[in-house]
Amino acid sequence: MTDSLTFVDEVILTGSRRTAPSLDSFVVVRADSPADVAAYRTLRREVFVREQGLFDGSDHDDVDDDPRTVVLVARAHDSEVLGGVRIHPALPGPDLGWWRGSRLAVAPDARMLMGVGAALVRAACAEAESLGALRFDATVQAQNERLFRRLGWVPRERTFLHGHPHVLVDWPIARVQRLVDATKSALGGLLSTLTGGVPAGFVGDDGAPVPGSDLVAACDAILPSMVERDPEWAGWCAVLVNLNDLSAMGAAPVALLDALGARDASFARRVLRGVADASQAWGVPVVGGHTQLGVPAALSVTALGRTSRPVPGGGGAPGQSLRVTADLGGGWRPRYTGAQWDSSSHRTGEELRALAGVVPALAPTAAKDVSMSGLVGTTGMLAEASGCRAVLDVGAIPAPAGASYGDWLTCFPGFAMVTAEVSTSSTTEGGSTTEGGSTTDVGLPGFVTTAVCGELTTGAGVGLRWPDGVVTEAVTSTVTGMGAAS
Repeated sequence: MTDSLTFVDEVILTGSRRTAPSLDSFVVVRADSPADVAAYRTLRREVFVREQGLFDGSDHDDVDDDPRTVVLVARAHDSEVLGGVRIHPALPGPDLGWWRGSRLAVAPDARMLMGVGAALVRAACAEAESLGALRFDATVQAQNERLFRRLGWVPRERTFLHGHPHVLVDWPIARVQRLVDATKSALGGLLSTLTGGVPAGFVGDDGAPVPGSDLVAACDAILPSMVERDPEWAGWCAVLVNLNDLSAMGAAPVALLDALGARDASFARRVLRGVADASQAWGVPVVGGHTQLGVPAALSVTALGRTSRPVPGGGGAPGQSLRVTADLGGGWRPRYTGAQWDSSSHRTGEELRALAGVVPALAPTAAKDVSMSGLVGTTGMLAEASGCRAVLDVGAIPAPAGASYGDWLTCFPGFAMVTAEVSTSSTTEGGSTTEGGSTTDVGLPGFVTTAVCGELTTGAGVGLRWPDGVVTEAVTSTVTGMGAAS
């Protein structure tokens, strides 16, 4: 095959049996040297052109020229290249987190019992996940289906290529599922005895409407390890996440309270400096709290806001559209690359305060701010509270150029809202949305990006829909186990 844009490629594993050498006879590494890449391409020509006759003259294609392509080789103890494989984005253009393995070739005298092919496949899977892939697939010759099944791949469809039957196989990537399992899955069982006092329709929400008033209360704790490692940033984030919770409810913030544990006064002062800086930036006063010294690091903040019509996290319904609105400015927080996107520390106080108007301007049926479970996990929480399933169009989700999709969809993004709405709109930047070909100003801050990027359907969990129409399961069931909010 010479066209890298098609959705198929081939894996060749053929040859005679041989006596297995010792288990330490080869190692799989990245082909970082020109010599290793040249040896891999020479081996490919031997297998695909001369041995198999699948190509006429050369198997070189555009993927070989893509600087993002990664080549892995199995190298013997004497540096001989025994086999190789390449992994690469499945499509040209922006990397959406869809990666593909192709051109797996093994030297004839290293096949079968030596396990070179299987080792290369395993290494390719690990490398793809480390690069942020949320989908990884390959098209293999039908006689190799058994090998890939044994390695954990899942056949999806059968096709005919170059005169040979092939099978399109998927490697299951459970990055999002692992995240929600670690951060949210236990909540239903843990909190079941406390939900009786929650106002109807707001179970599992970002904030809690206070009965008999227009007040909304939100409370978040910061990871103790983060408080110890980066106390000023922890103080800043303690305010940030609580004000985001109020914003998701459509509430205007009015006051903060903090609870701090610290080993000594010097350390407490650093944490409180971050709290004070954030309080000043957002213009929300700290009106009280509690501080205890001589204890391990601990920090939580409570925020109070006001709204006469709080927006529930579970107000969505099947058929409604899903929208993501995010501040894509900034970059990865130092020492938190891939985990925390800092969109706030460079913003002016006026810009930060304007974010409270995002949800009121959108007037959604449901809203959640993206938190520890990432964008996909948070979407799953909105869907669960709404008694629905969510499907996200990966290519339509607003994302910064400096982050892989795998990281962006699982990180804490600074400011990002997932909302549900009855109308359907598309992508905009600078506070507008396009609908039916026209542009309508909805009063959003000019520095946020907003896009309709999915819908709520019947069922449970979250699916990711890719440009070829395939939907992969990111979350297989509910996120928290708390069920529908009403």
